[in-house]
Amino acid sequence: MTHPTPAVRARILSVSGHELPAYLYDLTALRDHAAAIRAALPERVELYYAAKANPEAEILTALGPYVDGYEVSSGGELAHVAKAVPGRPLAFSGPGKTPAEIEAALDLGVQRFHVESLHELRVLAALAARTAPAGDDRAPRPGVLLRFNLPLAAASLEGSSLAMGGRPTPFGLDPADADTAVRLLTDGTYPRLRLLGVHAHLASGLDAPEQLAVAESVVTWAADLAARHRVPLPEVNVGGGMHVDYAAPERRFDWTAYGAGLGRLAEAHPGLTLRIEPGRAVSAYCGWYATEVLDVKSSHGEEFAVVRGGTHHMRTPATKGHDQPCSVLPVDAWPHPWPRPAAAADRVTLTGQLCTPKDLLSRAVPAPGLRAGDRVAFALAGAYAWNISHHDFLMHPRPAFHFLGPPSTTA
Repeated sequence: MTHPTPAVRARILSVSGHELPAYLYDLTALRDHAAAIRAALPERVELYYAAKANPEAEILTALGPYVDGYEVSSGGELAHVAKAVPGRPLAFSGPGKTPAEIEAALDLGVQRFHVESLHELRVLAALAARTAPAGDDRAPRPGVLLRFNLPLAAASLEGSSLAMGGRPTPFGLDPADADTAVRLLTDGTYPRLRLLGVHAHLASGLDAPEQLAVAESVVTWAADLAARHRVPLPEVNVGGGMHVDYAAPERRFDWTAYGAGLGRLAEAHPGLTLRIEPGRAVSAYCGWYATEVLDVKSSHGEEFAVVRGGTHHMRTPATKGHDQPCSVLPVDAWPHPWPRPAAAADRVTLTGQLCTPKDLLSRAVPAPGLRAGDRVAFALAGAYAWNISHHDFLMHPRPAFHFLGPPSTTA
């Protein structure tokens, strides 16, 4: 959706220019989208939300009725999410976990650790033994999902916008370490840990058919590993990375087809729980970054509009190298005594206030007659936007935040 929802549009037009830029999140739209995703998934597929996409407490709370848990990837995310949605299952992911972070997760009772290396497995085992109640063999044992960088066929990842597996990367265990890792978890070497299964997040930006192909490959590989060691493998996490199309926002990931495919995969492996952990594809559509046009000018035959804020607030277009989808909300009032700049051409490039030519939000936007004082709403700003931006560059004011609609509801 490029155009803001009615509630978002009304709020953007109701605030003064000095109250912009602002992030606006439509929590009702978020809940509706999350409910549709949940409805498309079969019973034996668990949905964890990847908090890295957007960790705002209101977002996490609104998603509560529709997700089985939350995936966190740092000690900071761990503490924040545990406070925002207390008592909910957490999966601790990410490379380079520090001993202090692992210990904090154990103290919080985290039961799922996505282990990225044999060294990390050794550290987790030592800390789990140290923090276990003395003499209490019945105390819960933390569960381990071994994350592997699996050698999937290039065809499975050809649509990927960001590959994290299938080639040399710092993510996950090398498959050559698989037998060693499984033995350490099943031969009594690490009695305070239990093997839950396999995790493999290999790429982002994949459509449903590509995601299903990856999931099938991961599950097949995991099943072969379990059979080779004659151990149960109750869980396989096939990751996230569902495609969000910034060039065509109306084209969304086919959750219905994906859910049906995962259902067939689960039926082929009785007793196996599949887990996915999307982030961007869950929350991107509920957010808008709204701002005001400050100036309109021509440079070497091209029209530019300078807006309040920029990529230091929303780094997404600079990070992904795209034009952020947007819509113009005209404002008729012009309270100033000086003339009002306006675009002479039909297309305008929208830039921010930073002293760099890389501060581009969207190029050649169809905006005939765009004027200073008009508002612009950038869509798909609900994920990897504010939270990945370089907020303090040039020390501009930070944006406001508006959460529209109640943060939570009964499932």
